[in-house]
Amino acid sequence: MKYKPHNYQQFAIDFILKNPVAAIFLDMGMGKTSLTLMAILHLLYDSFEVKKVLIIAPLRVAKHTWSDEIAKWDEFGILRYSIVVGTAAERLAALRKDADIYIINRENVPWLVEKSGMPFDFDMIVIDELSSFKNSQAKRFKSLMRVRPKASRVVGLTGTPTGSGGYMDLFAEFKVLDMGERLGRFIGQYRLNFFRPAATNGQIVYSYSLLPGAEDAINKRISDITISLKAVDHLDMPELISTEYPVYMSDSEKKNYEDMKKDLILDMADGEVTAANAAALSGKLTQMANGAVYADDETVIRIHDRKIEALEDIIEAAVGKPVMVVYWYRHDKERISEGLNKMGIPFECIDSDASIERWNKGELPVALCHPASSGHGLNLQESGSNTMVFFGIPWSLELYQQTVARLWRQGQKNSTVTIIHIVTKGTIDERIMKALSDKNLTQAALIDAVKAQL
Repeated sequence: MKYKPHNYQQFAIDFILKNPVAAIFLDMGMGKTSLTLMAILHLLYDSFEVKKVLIIAPLRVAKHTWSDEIAKWDEFGILRYSIVVGTAAERLAALRKDADIYIINRENVPWLVEKSGMPFDFDMIVIDELSSFKNSQAKRFKSLMRVRPKASRVVGLTGTPTGSGGYMDLFAEFKVLDMGERLGRFIGQYRLNFFRPAATNGQIVYSYSLLPGAEDAINKRISDITISLKAVDHLDMPELISTEYPVYMSDSEKKNYEDMKKDLILDMADGEVTAANAAALSGKLTQMANGAVYADDETVIRIHDRKIEALEDIIEAAVGKPVMVVYWYRHDKERISEGLNKMGIPFECIDSDASIERWNKGELPVALCHPASSGHGLNLQESGSNTMVFFGIPWSLELYQQTVARLWRQGQKNSTVTIIHIVTKGTIDERIMKALSDKNLTQAALIDAVKAQL
């Protein structure tokens, strides 16, 4: 199939070719992979500016997405690639292959730099999901920074540049791109220049907020190497419908919830549940809103089946059309599986290559997925499904948006995509929904500030 880039994709290709350091903030489903491959093709075989490219990506994206895109388009047939995943021996063999592009999962960056014994002779680095390098203390970040000066070109790709950390996340992301040229070399100085303490306890600072004018100042500093494009502006995207499916606990179930919230301890016949601090309490309340909670001895105490009943109603109303169900806790998956088995509905967890293939072929009425494993990069819209149900709702804006984008993306066959959130009323579920909405304001402001004007 011939690759015919959209206007915005050609704009991004030209931007990468023009800028040795480039941050490409594109909404999920806008074809970041294919346009980056086109830029790589030009740099390798037209201008001869690079000879060897390293692509760093989430594991499943490294294993499938990039190679699938190369196979999909006629123009990329010339590109030789090697996928550097698997055992240490398999990774070494892949590195020794003669190729133009080497694709490695981000967890193996420290191994590549420090233990593989292979020379780091890549003159171009592509970081797929730049947001996974937002922690300057992480080993993958430190390892990559050791060899970053050896690459003359670097591209950072993401649809979610700021997650729960807001603008604080940008420091590490841009340092790995420009080695500190725009936002500084040290996180302490970045904080001092643009932030002030928000939540504190004596000398301990738990969170920071932007100083007045800091948002505009940061955006201005990074604008020369950054472009941002929104799918809704450039693609004929399906309509996105986001709804809440409310459920209600009984008086006794609500009393258990409120007791836990007030006392940080719940003594039940099946066991005892305690929370050492506010963060632990948040997790326990989220579990209880979902219908079960881990006791102190790691056994599971069932609180209610309201969400299970709601999920059964939703799946029944789908009348056989594939439904993707997003869970968060292991006991959520176990109780969902139990309910589906009772209904006699075939399902699988999207946690293997085979299950992804079966889902995309439309062979699974229900697929269970966890945001942390299915959120980034996977194309799951081929099944014909246009319904996603959040049984449990993650706090992370990045994981949430990436998960939604598995169905709501270019290539979706349906004219609408419906996202259903099962929300237990009067619980922390409502706060999570509001928090996700509020965090989006910060990210939307960043995206708009550097949005390319075509």
